[in-house]
This record gives sequence, C-alpha cells and structure tokens, in this order.
Amino acid sequence: MEFGGDNLTAARFAYTYDKNEEEEAELPLFLLTLIQGVSDCKREIDKNISNHLKSGWTLSRLTLIDRSLLRLGLYEIKYHKETPERVALNEIIEIAKKYSDEKSSKFINGVLSQFVLEGK
Repeated sequence: MEFGGDNLTAARFAYTYDKNEEEEAELPLFLLTLIQGVSDCKREIDKNISNHLKSGWTLSRLTLIDRSLLRLGLYEIKYHKETPERVALNEIIEIAKKYSDEKSSKFINGVLSQFVLEGK
C-alpha cells in the first residue's frame, strides 16, 4: 500500500490503527470515510464482533490484520449502507486472502456472514 509517499505494509497499517497512533497520510476520501466510521463506532463494533466469536475467543487473541478487517467489514455491512452487504463481505474476504491467509479469510467470512444473515 502507498500512504503519504511511503510504503506501508498492511501489518504496519493495522498496528498503527489498532494502537490509535496518528500518522499523516493522503488517503482516498472513501477510505477516509470508512476509517473515520470504524473509529467512531469502534466500541460498538468490537462488542458486536466479540458477541459473535466462539467461546474462548476474544478480539485480542486475533491478529491485528484479522481484527482490523473484521472491524472494517462489519462497519461496511452494518453502518455504511452505500455498499451492499454482500459486496462488502466479498471485498473483505478478498483483502483477507491477500494480506492474511486462507484460514483467516474463512474465519472472517464465517464471522461477518452472521451479520449479513441477521440483516435480512
């Protein structure tokens, strides 16, 4: 990913966001909207995700990438109604395949699919 002229790995971006560190970057308006939305709704998003994790699992147990993708995906599905739920879900799964691994993409799909089904 390219942020503010510097290469920033997906892991660093997730770490920076998760630790609430401020970093100047020129981001597309759509991405800024999503990031701000996740930030504004983070407590509620985290609570919703936690309630949908299997017994014994917590958000803190997940990798930073997976945690960030779950937050972004849930925000798009539940709050950002400009993107159809299925489209948002598919986009997050593709991002997970690229920046995480196959097991994580299936896990993210399983968690976020619950919210898509609840929305019907």
